[in-house]
Amino acid sequence: MSVPLSLIEWLQNWYKEQCNGEWEHVRGVTIETLGTPGWQVRVDLEGTQLEGVPMPLARRERSAQDWIECCVEHNQFRGEGDPLKLAAIVHHFRQWALKNIPEKPAREGQVE
Repeated sequence: MSVPLSLIEWLQNWYKEQCNGEWEHVRGVTIETLGTPGWQVRVDLEGTQLEGVPMPLARRERSAQDWIECCVEHNQFRGEGDPLKLAAIVHHFRQWALKNIPEKPAREGQVE
C-alpha cells in the first residue's frame, strides 16, 4: 500500500517532472494572494503532458466569503478562491491532472 502524498508534495513532484532545463526558465507555477482577499494559482501547461487538454470552468460561489473558480485558459490552469481555498485549488488541479496524464509506475525508493 502506498502512502498518499500531500497536495504540496504532489505539486512539488509535478513541477520537478516538468523541469527539463528549458521549461522552468519561461514557465512554472505561481501562487499569489488576491486583494479580494483570496488565492490565485497559475500553472503553465505548455510543454507538459497537459498541454492542449481542455478543462471546463468549475465554479462554486456560496457567498462573497466562500467561493472557488478553476479553469484552463490559454494553456494555463487558473484557480482562484477565498482565503481558505488554496488547498482546494491545488486539489482541483491534481484531480484534473491525474485524470488526464498517464500514471507512472512507482519508482524504486518510494514509500509503499
